[in-house]
Amino acid sequence: MRRVKLIYLLAVFFLLFVESIKAEVKLPAIVSSNMVLQRNTTIALWGWAEPNEKFKINTTWLDEPLNIQANKDGSWRIDVKTTSSKDPQTITIKSETSEIRLENILFGEVWLCSGQSNMQQPIMGYEGQPTFGSTMAIAKSNNANLRLFTVDRIGSLVPLRDVEKFTGWEQASPSSVSSFSAVAYFFGQQLQEILDCPVGLIHTSWGGSSVQAWISKEAMSSYQNINLDHVDITKGTNHIPTALFNSMINPLIPYTIKGVLWYQGESNRNEPENYEKLFPAMVKDWRLRWDIGDFPFYYVQIAPYLYGNNEVFQENDNSAFIRETQLQCLDKIPNSGIAIAMDIGEENCIHPPKKKEIADRLLFNALNQTYGYKSIDYASPVYDSLELKDEGIILKFKNAETGLYCYDELSGFEIAGDDKVFYPANAKIVDRKNVFVKSSMVPNPVAVRYAWCNWTIGTLYDTNLLPASSFRTDKWIDATRSGN
Repeated sequence: MRRVKLIYLLAVFFLLFVESIKAEVKLPAIVSSNMVLQRNTTIALWGWAEPNEKFKINTTWLDEPLNIQANKDGSWRIDVKTTSSKDPQTITIKSETSEIRLENILFGEVWLCSGQSNMQQPIMGYEGQPTFGSTMAIAKSNNANLRLFTVDRIGSLVPLRDVEKFTGWEQASPSSVSSFSAVAYFFGQQLQEILDCPVGLIHTSWGGSSVQAWISKEAMSSYQNINLDHVDITKGTNHIPTALFNSMINPLIPYTIKGVLWYQGESNRNEPENYEKLFPAMVKDWRLRWDIGDFPFYYVQIAPYLYGNNEVFQENDNSAFIRETQLQCLDKIPNSGIAIAMDIGEENCIHPPKKKEIADRLLFNALNQTYGYKSIDYASPVYDSLELKDEGIILKFKNAETGLYCYDELSGFEIAGDDKVFYPANAKIVDRKNVFVKSSMVPNPVAVRYAWCNWTIGTLYDTNLLPASSFRTDKWIDATRSGN
């Protein structure tokens, strides 16, 4: 008899335990205390509960509670209006069996920061590879109005509904900032100071990753067949198509963001034609899934670096071609901007230590194009047209309203005639806004290339010291360089 009673009691306990688990309301990792919610807009709150369960959400900024009912699958979502208040907010979620309280929430500007190792590079740098200005940046980093969230590097063959590994929302401090993305931090710290409002940074990047890994299966399927049935996710994870989107982007949707910062391209440098299709496709895919319009998308053109042979002139293994593609993607991606890094590369290190300069140029894009600071110059000079004159070529540029500049002498220019053989050329700024290029080896020139190699140091700027991208005035696929 005692045994029967024990079994009965255990059964009741088990049923009550299971019921309490089923009834628990759950939130995604990114929806938590200390988070920054995009200010003065409509944001999404979402999560999971018992199928068809009803519960309430109370907030400190809304007069009335929000009544929620999970769907038959146990998922729920509600759109909520935010304000521009700078006061810390609280969210309380109550169901019959659980209560969740989220505290110290701020309204501000939320930016997602993604890409490969140059976005991943922390303030404290990599081993033997510094981030310039890191010590002072860390020392001054205490800021309750700057919040950081990091998605850890993990891949998945299928879309995940929540991130599996992460560092939750933290206030900026020496301990949280030192291991956080340097580009993201420098951007966010300055944006917070200039706008005088809270800023939230979501960092999700993976060194060495290809763009294919960041695109959903649905979007990638338009370009190649995706079959991951027998793929080992632990091998080459950052190059497996869709693997990083599934685990490091999909779980963040639909957390409302202001825009995206992107620093990637080195791993796709040998496929510029493919990148020209896939990168805009990725941006379009993300925007469709977030469903908040064509949010700003600002990205970095990869910096010069000695990828093996610097004498390579053709597309294979010459990173000038992927830099050209990245520049051309401006016309393919609405509401986008680019940060040119021609002057801050390192010959023997693929990770430029001048991360603040990169962040500054991304910031200029955001300030001008997103936040209405129209007096802030953000666009580097871009080759526009040429004129043949005095056995040389005059180059004209867009985005050089106040003229062109070089610190010392222009270098990196080459010139060719109809034979498509390029020779080193002399170049100088004329009329303060054009560049005149000439070589005694080419009496009848027709084309110019600038910084058209893996490793170079950019020398051409506008007067606000925004560097020009490498460029070519031709579209030849069979051009050669003299001596090659």
